[in-house]
Amino acid sequence: LQYIGTKITTIPDGIQVQRQVAKIYDDRRKMIGGALPLNWGMAELLAYGTLLHEGYPIRFTGQDIRRGTFSHRHAVVFNQKDGEAYLPLANLSDDQPRFDIYDSVLSEEAVLAFEYGYATTAPAGLIIWEAQFGDFANGAQVVIDQFIASGEHKWGRLCGLTMLLPHGFEGQGPEHSSARLERFLQLSAEHNMQICNPTTPAQIFHLLRRQAIRPMRRPLIVMSPKWILRHKLATSTLEELAQGEFFNVIADSTVGSAEAKRVVLCSGKVYYHLLEEREERGITDIALVRLEQLYPFPDLELDAVLAPYRGLESAVWCQEEPMNQGAWYSSQHHIRNALQRLDPKLDLTYAGRIGSAAPASGYMSVHLEEQRKFIDEALTLDA
Repeated sequence: LQYIGTKITTIPDGIQVQRQVAKIYDDRRKMIGGALPLNWGMAELLAYGTLLHEGYPIRFTGQDIRRGTFSHRHAVVFNQKDGEAYLPLANLSDDQPRFDIYDSVLSEEAVLAFEYGYATTAPAGLIIWEAQFGDFANGAQVVIDQFIASGEHKWGRLCGLTMLLPHGFEGQGPEHSSARLERFLQLSAEHNMQICNPTTPAQIFHLLRRQAIRPMRRPLIVMSPKWILRHKLATSTLEELAQGEFFNVIADSTVGSAEAKRVVLCSGKVYYHLLEEREERGITDIALVRLEQLYPFPDLELDAVLAPYRGLESAVWCQEEPMNQGAWYSSQHHIRNALQRLDPKLDLTYAGRIGSAAPASGYMSVHLEEQRKFIDEALTLDA
């Protein structure tokens, strides 16, 4: 990791890097040296770098992906003198596999269809398509329905395509909020794809590597973050990358099983809102459990995480999506079954936005009031 990290943060002499980009690369060098914790962008690039080092080619397309829509990736640097592009990941060694990364046009249906076809004929690598916002995948929905979700069942065509779909409710309006998690969950059956919502840099590192390395070829749908790309709590260590793995379920390491009266289950960005509010209130008897993989549902892992909590009085599913969206309808029966196996008296209640015809409100004040209300419901024991 340190070797790859050094290679991908080294810019050849003669390339004048833009000032803010130079600061990003300086920080990444500090991360490799242990002076700073790893952020999302660095962990993602380390996943690509280590895969290339191990012989896996990578192809990456999407809108503004070389920089990253939220300026976190910067996989390409441009010489400010002449505009020449330099790709550190394409310059690891003379005999490395191909690293292709292209900013594509805003024709989602055409680009995703091409990448699906490419992925079906290129089994030995990591093929990624990223939407600029998760909502942009709407324009490619016919490809998702007709090919990605059902191609193996209909035609026996295996496909290991990865889709990175930025997802998160931040008060920016409907078109900047939802990657339509509920649609993918409704399309899921017979282990036809994987749907994950990772919340830490180490998780995206291991998730991307898992997709390339293991022989199973199924599409990977990632609810990719925006706001937590730079969140102060969303960091990882080199040790977590070197020695860890992708966890389908993440347990709460701070609330003891003997103290917990309630467990709040959640997925994605809302975890950090719950965590910050729990700390602000000084709550010590509510455990937060994260579902990082939503399909195939991790029944065994959830059972193992819940097993120590023998004194629970209540259980809540908390999501930031409206009730008719997100993971609630597709996942609640799995969670209820796990709770019943733990204690037949336990039931599951819902804390989140009410049903909505649109993915999100267009008013920041409404967004914040909705969020305050459901976070309060999730963390109030007598609610």
